[in-house]
Amino acid sequence: MKHRLSAFAAAAALGAGLALAGGALAADPIKIGIPVGLSGANSVVAPSVVQSAELAVEEINAKGGILGRQVQLDVADDGSGAAGAQKAFDSLIFQKKDDALITMETSAARNAGLPIVSRGKVPFIYTSFYEGHSCNPYLFVNAWVPDQQVAPIVDYFMQKKGAKTFYLVGSDYAFGRGMLQFTRQYIQKKGGKVLGEEYEPMDATDWTAIISKIRASNPDALVTSTAGGAPNVTLTKQLRAAGIKSLYGNLAVDEGTAKSMGADAAGIYISASYLTSIDSPKNKEFLAAMQKKFGADLKTPNDLSVPEYEGVYLYKAAVEKAKTTKADAVIKALSEVSFEGPRGLIKMSKERHAPLTMYLGQVQADGSVKVLESFKDVDPGNQCPKLK
Repeated sequence: MKHRLSAFAAAAALGAGLALAGGALAADPIKIGIPVGLSGANSVVAPSVVQSAELAVEEINAKGGILGRQVQLDVADDGSGAAGAQKAFDSLIFQKKDDALITMETSAARNAGLPIVSRGKVPFIYTSFYEGHSCNPYLFVNAWVPDQQVAPIVDYFMQKKGAKTFYLVGSDYAFGRGMLQFTRQYIQKKGGKVLGEEYEPMDATDWTAIISKIRASNPDALVTSTAGGAPNVTLTKQLRAAGIKSLYGNLAVDEGTAKSMGADAAGIYISASYLTSIDSPKNKEFLAAMQKKFGADLKTPNDLSVPEYEGVYLYKAAVEKAKTTKADAVIKALSEVSFEGPRGLIKMSKERHAPLTMYLGQVQADGSVKVLESFKDVDPGNQCPKLK
């Protein structure tokens, strides 16, 4: 009898051990990969993106995680370019086995990483404003495209400031050229004239030759579309030093980068889906939470970092709706869920893009942005009609 009880106890202990092991397996963390430009052109803004993701994950984990599982971040430097992105995506998807990628990147990095996303069959939420029409079965976008962002600046210049002639300057890659192609067509459709269109490499630091051409043509307005971060800083500083007085609309500068420029940024017009001055309870809660978490180390939340925060929550909502992290189920859910965050209600329901409230603002001497006009729920237009 004693032998039988011992055997039973051993079996029970073994069963309990298996149950614990099974429970531990079920409680493995959900892993979110963030390939981002910690070096290169995006290095100015990337730290703020990582901070936004860290706050979202901390909040989610404090409330029990996703489906009872904690969330873990894996950050990888993509160097802000194609070669670095290939390494970062490969590492996050095939080595670290991350469940999803949620990040802001240059278009060059995104385009290089998408084939790896397709091979790995991993949901990818792209949180960066970009030139539009990037379509992939695993890709969703919660940031703006030209159809939402260009009109506020160009219309303001032409209708309120009387601008008739424009000069366009961009970084020589998909984002710079794509944004300015749309801008040129829009200006011409509205009856304006483009006097010149110039490009420099993503890592350009000397804009002297282009600035000479701008001075010679003397346009009413200058519109630029450079890689987010460092190129915005160098171009703006050199424009100011050269005394260029044209109206200046920047399609790529975020609020955080503008603050890092100091007095040189004053007067720049920007069109954004997020500004720290948005007067809403959700934005105030977000800013207070960021300040509490990061204190003196806080990087200014901006139009490239706030979509990252919301992207993590949108993924959470999709996984909870799907009741699994399996890619096909999450992909189906991503276009159906929404999240109310600092920018308002965000839903990637329009061909895997999101209608967004846009703000036209002007950078002030202290680095803050004064809101001039707002436009509610601007449609992203036809981006990926074949992907439903």
